[in-house]
Parts: sequence; C-alpha cells; structure tokens
Amino acid sequence: MKEINLENWDRKKQYNFFKNYEDPFFNITATLDVTNLYSYCKKNNLSFFLAGLYTANQAMNQIPAFRLRLKEGKVLAFDKVHIDSTVLNNDNTFSFCHFETASTFMEFMKNGSKVLNDHRSGALNDSHVYDLDVAHSTTIPWVSITGFKHARNGNEKNIGIPKLVFGKFQEVNERKIMPFSVEVHHALMDGIHVGLLFEKMQQFMDELL
Repeated sequence: MKEINLENWDRKKQYNFFKNYEDPFFNITATLDVTNLYSYCKKNNLSFFLAGLYTANQAMNQIPAFRLRLKEGKVLAFDKVHIDSTVLNNDNTFSFCHFETASTFMEFMKNGSKVLNDHRSGALNDSHVYDLDVAHSTTIPWVSITGFKHARNGNEKNIGIPKLVFGKFQEVNERKIMPFSVEVHHALMDGIHVGLLFEKMQQFMDELL
C-alpha cells in the first residue's frame, strides 16, 4: 500500500471536484455473457457463484483505480484487494464472507469452497467487511436487475469501497446473459474504468476452456 501524492496525481482536478459531493457515487448496470463461464463450472463441478467472484476480483486487481481507497482525507493505493460477499443463510438471512485474492482460478475456488463450508458449519471467522482493501459484493439470483441502489450509513463517501451486484441471468438467443451492477466513487474513477472492468471480466469468461 502507498499514499498517492495528490499534487502530482493525474486525477487531481477530478478528485477535488467530486470528493466533497454529498453522494459522489455513480452506478452502472450492464450485462455480461456468462455462457462460457456457466458451462465451464457445470462441466468441472465448480461453484458458479465463486467463479463470478473470482472473475470480478481478478479484473479489479488489474485496474489500478479499483485498488484506490480513501482514509482521513488521503488516497491510498493497495497492492491488491480482496472481495467480501453476502452469503444466504438457511433461514433466508445472510452473512458476510471474505474471499482472499488468489493467483489462480483453481486456488481461489479451493479457498472459496472452504470459506463456504466454514460458513455452513458455523465455523466462519469474523468478516473483513470493514477493511479498506476489499470490494463489497452481493448476488440477487431471483431478479434480472436493471439497476440497483445500495443501503448507506453515510460514511461510505470517506472510504470509497466499490460495490458489486450479480443479478439473475436469462437465456437470450441461446446465450446466458447476466446483469451486473458496479457502484464506485467518482473522485477515484470514471466510467472508462468501469467499462474496463466489464471488458476484463468478459475476456476472462470467454477464454476459459
């Protein structure tokens, strides 16, 4: 982790413009073609849920803007970020689970499976949901969303953690199309960075064999 020198930062003007907004977040909801990812998971008996998390986490770590956070008026750049996600409980409430970044797809799947097993057995450690070096994620598998509004406690604008939502995929012309929502802090990034996230996620899904 390092602190960004704001005076020399190429986003200085944008940062200063948006940082004091009451609500500096913007949200983009678009679609991903998950046909290949879904088929790969089915063929190899892997969790489609975990595969989606890996895809998003891997893409974020390849985009410097998604590794930026705010703390006490400073902009921090993390070397890597992890992903926290809601996981449904048996009583239809949910818990937060923490999934560490991994160097390979199969390593993430193995570690993620252990997290889910620990969650089911009640042996899960405390969530990292209040850490800075994470993105927050949730899944809404019941609705093919076209937009999303997150609950807020009022302090999020001083932190800048991205929030992701995976929606229910639909069959369109024999393809599986899934809505995906990304909400980010405008002082830290712009639409081009969110577009790059979609591009990198789609590329990873398409290249799985």
